Amino acid sequence: MYSLEEGKKLVLLARKNIENYLKDRKNIEIQEIPESFRINSGIFVTLHTYPLNTLRGCIGYPEPVMPLIDALLDASVSSAVRDPRFPRVRYEDMKNIVIEITVLTPPELIKVENPEHYPSKIKVGDDGLIVEQGYRKGLLLPQVAIEENWDEEEFLCQTCMKAGLPLDCWMNKSTQIFKFKGQIFSETKPEGEIIEKKS
Repeated sequence: MYSLEEGKKLVLLARKNIENYLKDRKNIEIQEIPESFRINSGIFVTLHTYPLNTLRGCIGYPEPVMPLIDALLDASVSSAVRDPRFPRVRYEDMKNIVIEITVLTPPELIKVENPEHYPSKIKVGDDGLIVEQGYRKGLLLPQVAIEENWDEEEFLCQTCMKAGLPLDCWMNKSTQIFKFKGQIFSETKPEGEIIEKKS
């Protein structure tokens, strides 16, 4: 778990890095890095428009494959300019964008005797999901199920769809389902107060 102060630092670094990249096409250089940011961790950077709160970009690393700070710098820029669902963010757009950071726990494989038991192993609001079948993989963050008012079964179906699979692919025994938790830090408005959100 990260403290609110650490969370604030992550959000500020993400904003500074995006703005620097949009101006100079390079990441910021960080002189002093807290030891906790050197630990490998999964992270997602989500951009929302303000005040409409519509999604503007969301990219990250589901697994702890690199130090948190490196994943943050890469994902922050990617969410702004490499999310194929949206046009690239321009520097002048940043005054109307709210930044949200979700730090992830390592994904944990959910083991069940029967796929019908998956919903009972998931807690909406606490768990994010990864659905994996062959080379197809889809991830939804814990806060998405709350925002969309989904129950456990709908959450599973929507994660299957995110993977480009049939809605009921979670009932297939060849499908692997992972869950993880996320700690969310977000601006309340562009460059505004930074809070820890409960999903």
